[in-house]
Amino acid sequence: MTREFHDTVLRYWKKEGRHTLPWRKTHDPYKILVSEIMLQQTQVDRVIPYFERWVKKFPTVQVLAKAPLADVLKEWSGLGYNRRAKLLRECAKEIVEKHSGKVPKDFAALVALPAIGPYTAGAIRAFAFNEEGIFIETNIRAALIHHFFPKSRKVPDTKLIPILEASLPNAKVSPREWYSALMDYGAYIKKTNPNPSRRSAHHAKQSQFKGSLRQARGAILRTLVSSSANERKLKEKTPPTFYKKALESLQKENMIEKKSGKWQLMRD
Repeated sequence: MTREFHDTVLRYWKKEGRHTLPWRKTHDPYKILVSEIMLQQTQVDRVIPYFERWVKKFPTVQVLAKAPLADVLKEWSGLGYNRRAKLLRECAKEIVEKHSGKVPKDFAALVALPAIGPYTAGAIRAFAFNEEGIFIETNIRAALIHHFFPKSRKVPDTKLIPILEASLPNAKVSPREWYSALMDYGAYIKKTNPNPSRRSAHHAKQSQFKGSLRQARGAILRTLVSSSANERKLKEKTPPTFYKKALESLQKENMIEKKSGKWQLMRD
């Protein structure tokens, strides 16, 4: 069954794989790091233009590390979950300071960096360094649950990991190619079937954006990217329901500060 699954995934990859995605054309660990952070909770088609603009504006980890927060947030604006941009910049700073400007290959060193969790570390190791390892995201879950648990619900990752380990390809297929194929096949399964990843024990429905805390946070940051603002101006630009909570959370995360009666983005 595992061999059949392995062959099915690679056949699909050979014929229909998204080989032209911009982050699939590079082995640069920094660019792959950027793509992985952008792709968190965001669809591929939406990420592509942001990724291409980002690597032109901030082509290296050193350039990003030196960039003002305002410039970073401006390039990220519209992509959502703006805290990712701040953490990515902090990650770049640590890579410069602690790793001589080179994205580390070691798993423990990666997960110690801001913005990088176990999945992102595994993805960077596979796509940038061709290192073997086990990591799971929504498309991988969809592929595995569809094939191995067609009628099950609340399937935990603990049941998927042994299958993923057993399906790892032989040396003729690199980890980079296998995980690219598996993700693309999972994306195809989600489009052609009732999304199997919803039957994962780890599935969480994304909350509505309109009228949410996320919308209020985004509105505040968009306003402050251009210039500082007093309380009245900031309130005018922000959905009122979560204004106070959004302001408090952004201040707590050191993304904004108040000086001389005006709110502004945090300065280094």
